[in-house]
Amino acid sequence: MYDFTEEGVKAALNALLAPDAPVRLAHPLGEMEGPGALYETAYAPLFAALPDLERRDYIVMAGGTEEGADWVGCGGYYTGTFVAPWLDIPPTGHQVAMRFHEFFRFEDGRVTEMQALWDIPEVMIQAGAWPMAPTLGREWQVPAPATMDGLVRGPRDEARSAVSCQHVIDMLEALKRHPSQGGPDVMEMERFWHPKMNWYGPSGIGTGRGIAGFRNWHQIPFLNAMPDRGRYVDEIVYHFFGDGDYVAVTGWPNMIQTVTHDGWMGIAPSGKRITMRSLDFWRIENGLIRENWVLVDLLDAYRQLGVDVFARLREFNKARSMAPIPFPVGEP
Repeated sequence: MYDFTEEGVKAALNALLAPDAPVRLAHPLGEMEGPGALYETAYAPLFAALPDLERRDYIVMAGGTEEGADWVGCGGYYTGTFVAPWLDIPPTGHQVAMRFHEFFRFEDGRVTEMQALWDIPEVMIQAGAWPMAPTLGREWQVPAPATMDGLVRGPRDEARSAVSCQHVIDMLEALKRHPSQGGPDVMEMERFWHPKMNWYGPSGIGTGRGIAGFRNWHQIPFLNAMPDRGRYVDEIVYHFFGDGDYVAVTGWPNMIQTVTHDGWMGIAPSGKRITMRSLDFWRIENGLIRENWVLVDLLDAYRQLGVDVFARLREFNKARSMAPIPFPVGEP
């Protein structure tokens, strides 16, 4: 996909995915089966909007789960010149970048399940078309790992991978103690996180720098709206795997909570319990989490709360031209 062509990508997908592999994509792309449906539903419309489309991975890691499944996790971004509307987002004529986290479960050399989140709100924001509340965190093109070693290569270090994975699992268990078991101190943030950590949240939430940035721009609004998060773990399934200093988690969904109190991200509280899909990567440095890449299917969360972001997008941008912008691919 770095040198994206219809013929080449179709051939690669057919070789990679089992014909009946379930493919689970972010809202509104939905769920389907097999490589043909994946290409026609997701890649063909994106390629039409970005005719010089290319994919850039900055994290590729792999590992086995406690259940014995083998997963590969990929993080990076799709980029190209945005010259035709996509999902009712008006084109800009400029380069855009859309972050992705994509997880692939392998059996006998073929992908038998795919879970993928594309940061569609990121494209809306770059197009000046985001119709919802402003982001609290920093919106930018999220960087690759600071150590530039995200394309994890062998030989595999099982012991190191297991230590990294356990560190993240312990951290998440500590996070769940607040607010039901006490104030912020019960999360023991300094025990798990580097003081210069970066939390790279999805567009619509944004990036937080350091523990203070993480708490103010993401965690406090999140917990104020959904203080019961972490209480329904018996109703969800998620899988952790580690690869050296990197850890990933996959689940579809992997969070359940109730939107209450003052609401969240400008959404009025509904008292409704919702699920969330989150695909995450962590990087450990000297025994502490230094970077955390997080994608959440925010558009699906809005959908469950009765908010049609795409209807609002169309209203918000109805005076803008949706005509394709001429783009001479390959010409000076």
